[in-house]
Amino acid sequence: MSASTDPIADMLTRIRNGIHARHQRADMPSSKLKVELARILKEEGYIANFKLAEEGKKKVLKVFLRYDAEGESVITNIDRVSKPGRRVYVGASGISKVLGGLGINILTTPRGVMTGKSATKARVGGELLCTVS
Repeated sequence: MSASTDPIADMLTRIRNGIHARHQRADMPSSKLKVELARILKEEGYIANFKLAEEGKKKVLKVFLRYDAEGESVITNIDRVSKPGRRVYVGASGISKVLGGLGINILTTPRGVMTGKSATKARVGGELLCTVS
């Protein structure tokens, strides 16, 4: 296992791959930021749950994927916006709606990781990590 240069993109890819393979969960190395991302995905109803486990010295984040009654994934699209090579920052007024408000965007702000909606409410901008729909 090689260390990814972009751990967030790695996390989103693991979730995407898990959905395509119809897995119940996706496991990945854990970090505070990834746990915060998972917390928001759970709060917004995109994943069923997440759990932190320790395998030896490594902390592992287990993300339990969520499907509807027909077995279709709740997440149709999950994209990285800000990348290590090209960071994307938005002001509080520049936070756009995802799919006309049907999706969410996740930002890291000075007040922590939050959705675009709550960042707009709190009038804070930040780095636009990803969009989920």
